[in-house]
Order: sequence, then C-alpha cells, then structure tokens
Amino acid sequence: MSVLRLAAVKKRFGSREVLRGLTFRVEPGEVYGLLGPNGAGKSTTFNLVCNLLVPDSGQVEVAGIPAAQCPAGTIGVVAQQVALYKNLSCAENLSFFGAAHGLAGAELRDRVRACLGKVGLTERRQSLVRELSDGMQRRLHVAVGLVHRPQLVILDEPSTGLDVEARHRQWALVRSLQDEGTAVLLATHLLDEAEALCSRTGILQSGLLLAEGTPEQLRARIPAVEIALVQSSDPVAIRTVARRHGIEARELEHHIALWLPRRMELRELVDLLGDVPISSLARRPVSLTDTYVELTAGPWCTESKVRYTNG
Repeated sequence: MSVLRLAAVKKRFGSREVLRGLTFRVEPGEVYGLLGPNGAGKSTTFNLVCNLLVPDSGQVEVAGIPAAQCPAGTIGVVAQQVALYKNLSCAENLSFFGAAHGLAGAELRDRVRACLGKVGLTERRQSLVRELSDGMQRRLHVAVGLVHRPQLVILDEPSTGLDVEARHRQWALVRSLQDEGTAVLLATHLLDEAEALCSRTGILQSGLLLAEGTPEQLRARIPAVEIALVQSSDPVAIRTVARRHGIEARELEHHIALWLPRRMELRELVDLLGDVPISSLARRPVSLTDTYVELTAGPWCTESKVRYTNG
C-alpha cells in the first residue's frame, strides 16, 4: 500500500488553476522528489497532503485513508522555515513537540534521545536553541519532524542555507529514514540533491507533472550519451556546426551544451568544431539537470540564455 497517493487532484484559487489533475504516489522507504520552479504548485500539494487545504476534485490519501481523516501523527513536516523555541533546550523542544503528538513517559524520553542522536546533537541536548549555529538549528528542526515516528516525512528545501558538509549530513539522515522504511516527500531546488537522494522524481510545472521516473529514466529523456560544454566568443558558429552534424545544441548561461550521440574524445570534438574560436571545452555525463531544464524551459532555450545550474 502506498503511504501517499494523489489521484487526479485539482485545486483552484479564484481564476487561477494551481493543480490540474496531479497524480503521483510515494511508497514505504521511498524518497520521492518533487521538483519545479516557484509557483509550480509544490506548496499547495504539501498543504493538501497535510489537510490544510481541501482539493476541488480528486483524491489525496495518506496511509490508505483520505487526508482529511488521517491522524496527525502519521505525517512529519519539516518546513523550509526553522520553527523552534529559542529559549528552550534541544531536549526540551523535542519533548514539547513529542508530547504534542501524544508521546509520554519512557517512550517520549527514548524518542528524544534517539532523535538527538540521529541528527548528531546528543552532546548539545541541554543547549538553548539560541546558542546553536544555524546548521545545528536546522538539524534540530528536522528532528522535531521525526520525533513521533511518522510514516510520511515532508521535507521542504531541507538543505537551504547549509554548507557542503552540513548538506551531506542532511543527505545521510534522509538515507537513514529510507533504510527504516519511512516514506519521504522531498521538495528541493538543488538538482544534485534530488539526483543523490530520490528513488523517483516528479517534475512539476503549472500544476502538472511534466515527467516522472527514476533518475535513470529521467536522464534517458535527453537523447545523448554525454554532454560537451563549449565556451566561445562565437556561439552562433557553434550552433551552426552542431546542426551540420545533426547534434542538438542548447545555449546556457556561459556555455553551449552539445548533446553528443556517442562518446567523443576532446581531440575529436576540437576537430569537429574546426575554426570556431574555443575558450573552454569539457565533457560530462547527462544529469537530471539536463532533463529539468529541457522540460521546464522548453525548446526555445536553443535561442535564449537559460540559467543552468546543478546545485
């Protein structure tokens, strides 16, 4: 049984249709990534799952029952904005939120101890939240969403504002949830994060899923074996050469991306480009970023500059 199931969900605010028949599911032990630009409908989806909004039509089920009837403790929410009591200690915050979910006595104490250990804050259990670094506060914020052992955890941009080391610590935590069989619904703007963590990913735009699948399935949407990134003072000439050889080209922020139908050595690429002035040339594998940009920006990006990042 799916932990979360949305079927043909529609939601409108006035004349604006925010969700237009959204359908996806999240299985036990699965990290499902929901990607999309601002305004795509991610926040509305989360609010429907948490029963803060009611769909105009369609079904939202959590643990096999309608979201409106789902016990509050079934879901753990880790919002983008950290929400903690700054004048309480780490342990006191977890105890408060655990008690709000009905935990008490030895069970509550065990969960506080376990969650502090899970986020690496055991030695800071008595520290006031206001004494913690921003990264530590974010880790405690995640622990609050886990203290009651939810079946489904919603993570909204969990790595926002974190340095590289802290991000990888968050990733290890998400993987541990997956190992425990917890279902995770993850929203992120960091495409390398989605590629590293998600079992399946849905790309949402204007209330519709443009694509869904495993990382391998989504990368396969780009008909290329690898991508060559070319920087030149004459991008028009690069596109002309690419067309001549039947190679798709996409103009990015600082480079032209060539979708190579086979692996090509750098020397071969240089020969292919001929007299075109080249200031840099590199190859890399096809990534989830390529699929995301192609689907959300559309074919027009061949003639327009697209901000193209991978984290």
